[in-house]
Amino acid sequence: MASTQARIGQQALAVLDVALRVPCIFIIDAIFNSYFGPGSGWAGAIGKVLVRAMGVLISTAVLLLSQKALFKFYTLFFAVLLGLAAALINYYATSHIDFYSAYYKAVLGFRLLPKNGPTLWLGMAAVQLVFGVGYVFLLNLHSVFAALVVLDIMIPLWALMIELPADIRQVVAVFSGLALALNTAVCLAMRLKWFYYSCRYVYLLVRHMYRIYGLQLLLEDTWKRIRFPDVLRVFWLTRVTAQAMILVYVVRAVRREGGDATDGSSDSQGYLLNWDVFWDVTSNLIISGCDSTLTVLGMSAVISSVAHYLGLSILAFIGSTEEEDKRLGFVAPVLFFILALQTGLSSLKPDERLVRLSRNMCLLLTAILHFIHGMTDPVLMSLSASHVSSFRRHVPVLLVSVALFVLPVVLSYTLWNHYILNTWLFAVTAFCVELCLKVLVSLTVYSLFMVDGFSNVLWEKLDDYVYYVRSTGNIIEFLFGVIMFGNGAYTMMFESGSKIRACMMCLHAYFNIYLQAKNGWKTFINRRTAVKKINSLPEMRGDQLRDIEDVCAICYQEFATSARITPCHHYFHALCLRKWLYIQDTCPMCHQRVYIEEDSRDRTAFSNNNGGYAAPQDAAAAAPPALREGQRRHPAAELPVEGAAAGAQAAGGPGELDNELLEDNDSIEYDEDEWGTQNGIIPIEEDYINDDTDSTED
Repeated sequence: MASTQARIGQQALAVLDVALRVPCIFIIDAIFNSYFGPGSGWAGAIGKVLVRAMGVLISTAVLLLSQKALFKFYTLFFAVLLGLAAALINYYATSHIDFYSAYYKAVLGFRLLPKNGPTLWLGMAAVQLVFGVGYVFLLNLHSVFAALVVLDIMIPLWALMIELPADIRQVVAVFSGLALALNTAVCLAMRLKWFYYSCRYVYLLVRHMYRIYGLQLLLEDTWKRIRFPDVLRVFWLTRVTAQAMILVYVVRAVRREGGDATDGSSDSQGYLLNWDVFWDVTSNLIISGCDSTLTVLGMSAVISSVAHYLGLSILAFIGSTEEEDKRLGFVAPVLFFILALQTGLSSLKPDERLVRLSRNMCLLLTAILHFIHGMTDPVLMSLSASHVSSFRRHVPVLLVSVALFVLPVVLSYTLWNHYILNTWLFAVTAFCVELCLKVLVSLTVYSLFMVDGFSNVLWEKLDDYVYYVRSTGNIIEFLFGVIMFGNGAYTMMFESGSKIRACMMCLHAYFNIYLQAKNGWKTFINRRTAVKKINSLPEMRGDQLRDIEDVCAICYQEFATSARITPCHHYFHALCLRKWLYIQDTCPMCHQRVYIEEDSRDRTAFSNNNGGYAAPQDAAAAAPPALREGQRRHPAAELPVEGAAAGAQAAGGPGELDNELLEDNDSIEYDEDEWGTQNGIIPIEEDYINDDTDSTED
C-alpha cells in the first residue's frame, strides 16, 4: 500500500513537473513568432531585440531548472500574481462607481449578483481574502506580517463599503498597492541569494558533466531530466486544443451571423457534422501545428508516442522480445523532423505547408513500414530455422508480412490515381516497391527453411538457395539506393536544394550505397573463397561413408551422401564446413589451418573425428581401416549443439607432451610436418582443451 502511494506521488510530481515547464515553451514560441515592427528606429529595434533575448534567456533558464528549484520559482511567481491581482481588483473596484455593471457586460453574460447591496461587497471581500491568504502562504510570511498584508489588501474594500469619495478611495487603493508591491520586492530581494546560488549550481553541474562525460551525455541527461519529449507533447496538444476551441467558436459565430441555421438547437446539432467545416477546421489546425520549429518538435513528440505504442503492439502481436526493435518511437520522430527541416516545412505558406506535410507523412509511413519489416524478419527467420511446429506462432508474423506487402501496393495505387509523376511520387513508389521486394525475399527464405524442416534428408543446397535469394534482393535494393540518390540529386539541383538535403544525400551515399556494396562484395569474396577451399578438399563417398560409424562434429548428423576431409584428416559435411569457414579458416576439431599442400598431405597421418590415427597414406584409402579399429565417439558429440563447433582436441606424444602447458586453443596453429610425425599405430592420450580457459595443464 505504501509503495502504491509512493508511486502515485511520484507520478503526480512528474505530471506537475511537466505542466510547470510547458509555459516556458509557450513563451519562447510566442517570442520567435512575434512580428518585428520595422518603423521604430534603431533604438527601438535594439530594445526589442534585448527584450526578446532576455525573455528567451529567462524562459530557457526556468525550463532547465531542477524539480525542487522549479517548484520554488513557481511558488514565488504565483505569489506575485496573487498580489498583483489583489491590487488590480482594489483599484478597479474603487475607480468605478457601477463596478458590477462593467463586470456584468465584460464577463458573465447573465445576472449573477444583485446590482447593489451587501452581497457584492461580501463576495469581493471573500475573493480578496482568498488572494491575501494565498499570497501570505506562498511567501511563507510570519504571523504579524501576514496579518498586516491581509489588512492592507482589505482596506480599499472598507473604504468602498463606507462610501468614501472616489478620489479618496483611489488614493487608498494606490497606497495599498504600493505597500503590497514594496513587501513583494523585499521578499524577492531576500530570496535573490537563493536564486543566484540555484543558477550557479546549475552552471557548475552542467560544466562538470560536460568535462567528465562530454556534450552528448550532457544533452541526453538534460533531455531526460526535464522530460523534454513530454513537455513538447503537452505543449503541442494544448496549443492545438486551444486553437480548435477558438476555430469552432468562430465557425459557429460566422454561421449564426450568416443565417445558415434556422435556430440555435439545429445549429448546435449539425454544424460539427458538416464535412466541409470539419475539413476546414482540421486543415487549419494541421497548418498551425507546424508553423514554427517548436511546433514541429511538438508534432514530432506526438508522432514519437504514437509510433512507440504501435511498435510495442506489433512486437506483442508477433511475440518478439528484442529490445533493439523498440526503437520505432525514436526513429519515426527523428525522420519526421529531418524531413521537416529538409523541406523547410515551417517557413512555407499555409497551403504549400499542408501539401508538403502530407507528402512528408507518406514518406514517413513508408519508412515506418520498412522498420516494421526489420522487426518481423528476424522472428520469421527464427520460426522457420528452428522448425517451430506451432501454427499459432506462425500466423501473426505471416499476417504482418502480408500486411507489409499489401499496404505499399494500396498506397502506391492511391497516390498514382491522384497525383502526376514527380520526384516525390517517384521516391514513395521506389520505397514501396523496395518494401514489397524485401517481404517477398523474407517469405521465400521462410518457405525454403520450412521445406527443409519437413524434409528428413539433409538439404545441402539450402544455403546456396538462401544466398541466391538474399543476394538478388540485396542487389535490387542496392540499385534502388543508387536510383534514389539520383532522384535526390535532381531534386536538390532543380527543385529545392538545401544544406540539410545535401548532408542527407551524403549519408545516404555512404550507408546505403558504399557500405552496402562493400559488405556485399566482402560476403561474395568470403563465399567464393570458402567454396574454393571446400572444393579443394578430398571427398568421401559410397562404401567409405558406410564404414564411418560417426557423425559430423558440427551438426551431429550422419553422413548420408558425402563428406569432406580436412588436411588434418577430420571429416565434415561440406555444407557445415563451408558455414564454418565463413567465420574462421581453421578446423573445428583441432583448429589447424584449412589448406592443402600435396607434400604435406602425403606425409600426414590420418586422423578421424574420434582421435584415432593411421599410417601415412592416401587419406581416402586409409579412412575405412582406421575407422574399423577400436574407436569411440568424440566428447564434442556430447556437448550442446551451440558448442559443437567449439569443441577442440589436442594430441600429445607419450613423453614430454604430457606435462606441457597448452595455449588458448583459439590461437593454436599446428605445424603440419610435426602433426604428421606422430605415431599412427599407438593410440596417444587426448587432452581436451576448454575454450573458456587460457591454458590447460594435463
